Amino acid sequence: MKHIHLLLAACLVLAAGCAVSPETSQVAVNPLTYTDIPDNDVIRVGEDYYMVSTTMYFCPGAPIMRSRDLVHWETVSYIYDLLEDDDIYNLRDGKNAYGKGQWATSLRYQDGMYYALFVANDQQKTYLFRTADIVNGPWERNVIDGYFMHDASLLFDEGRLWVVWGNGDLHLIELEPDGSAVKAGAEERIIIRAPKEGMGLRAEGAHFYHIGDYYYVLEIDWPKDKPRTATVWRSKTIDGPYESKVVLQGTLGGRSDGIAQGPIIDTPAGDWYAIQFQDHGAVGRIPTIQPVTWVDGWPMMGKNGVPLEEVTVNLPAAGRDYVWDSDEFDADRLALVWQWNHKAPEGWSLTERPGWLRLRAAKAAGIADARGTLTQRTVGPRCISETLLDASGMKPGDEAGLCAFQSQSGRIGVAVAPDGSRQIVLRQQEGILAAVPFSGERVQLRIRYVFTPQKEGEEADTAFFGYSPDGEEWTEFPDTLRMRYTLDYFTGYRSALYNFATLEEGGTADFDWFRQRVY
Repeated sequence: MKHIHLLLAACLVLAAGCAVSPETSQVAVNPLTYTDIPDNDVIRVGEDYYMVSTTMYFCPGAPIMRSRDLVHWETVSYIYDLLEDDDIYNLRDGKNAYGKGQWATSLRYQDGMYYALFVANDQQKTYLFRTADIVNGPWERNVIDGYFMHDASLLFDEGRLWVVWGNGDLHLIELEPDGSAVKAGAEERIIIRAPKEGMGLRAEGAHFYHIGDYYYVLEIDWPKDKPRTATVWRSKTIDGPYESKVVLQGTLGGRSDGIAQGPIIDTPAGDWYAIQFQDHGAVGRIPTIQPVTWVDGWPMMGKNGVPLEEVTVNLPAAGRDYVWDSDEFDADRLALVWQWNHKAPEGWSLTERPGWLRLRAAKAAGIADARGTLTQRTVGPRCISETLLDASGMKPGDEAGLCAFQSQSGRIGVAVAPDGSRQIVLRQQEGILAAVPFSGERVQLRIRYVFTPQKEGEEADTAFFGYSPDGEEWTEFPDTLRMRYTLDYFTGYRSALYNFATLEEGGTADFDWFRQRVY
């Protein structure tokens, strides 16, 4: 993103606030998408806003979402299909990218080109992608040799390209103008040393700007006995010295989790907003929008630094939310809301049986190393995911169905015994909780998610599993899954369609549709 120059007069106007017109504004209720969109960065190009988020090990990766109103976000593309075609992304020899992969992308626009910088923890590399067409690509890929730039942020400034990264101590170095490498002869230096006393997490998730007279570094802290906190550092020179101020600290929605980490962004009319995320347990880390008011040169978020649940956004409502969706599998390519767990498998098809998704079974010990697991985000506060499975092409030793996918997973599906008999099975991890004989070929499967209870007696982060022969009468198992957001996977729960073999590869599981709804 081009650095933004604010005149003093404009700052005073912003500090005083802007008049709100019903025709040109809307009230946004936080959280925004109620689904897992962490570590976001946002840029504005003309009247379009683009957001990128962390999806770690899922492929394709680094989703690009577009908005016209900063409230409704539609997935329009991905930066890459696959980072590396290695044992990690092929789930071979016990290797995987769980909890790793693509982290905290910095997204910028300069002179007709879009730039995206991120690290992949499984590769221990820093990647810089760039394209002239953020929706259609292609993206040119570079590896910045010799540097692992954790939670980095790019800044184009007066013809030069800089990057800040790190945690606790924040580092600065200059890149070549195209971002392909560190600039020859550039000197790395530490520009910010965050205090250690009384701190847990300190100075992570940097977002770097040059606005008016100041260079700003936004970051997240976690003071002991306080919620996660948005802190800003500023200096009139890029090298410092930098002074700091807390600009957002507080909880929201009855949760103890603070709101922090994310960008600030302006509108064509000169209003400013912050997109910061909040942890929401098993559903994931969810973005919020907060107003930004410039006070003595500081971008104060929320209301006097306290997060707001309802925010008036001075942009007319536009577009749609499209980060999860139902799918009838009628197209010849996957909808953009889907991501594979690691590399896309061989043998899957939307055309072998038109109107159906076919997953061909590869050998696996369980769901964690099953190639051919297709996922999309769940959504709060409560949602239902359903699918219709045709098991007629499954082989002995195969299992296929619907999974609540995270480290502590639960799934319901059809398992074929070595003798060819079939059962509907309910599993947590690889343990069987229930098994029911099944003599048919088609069955509807359901997972009902409760993330935030709305009824007396409901417990947060609980999943319920059921099946039906016809979609009319459902059997829901009494065994439930207590979902937990765990750092070994580091993503919110997803609904996943799967098929894997334990004996002989090549069996097929066909899914007629996938339907997800909030209830």
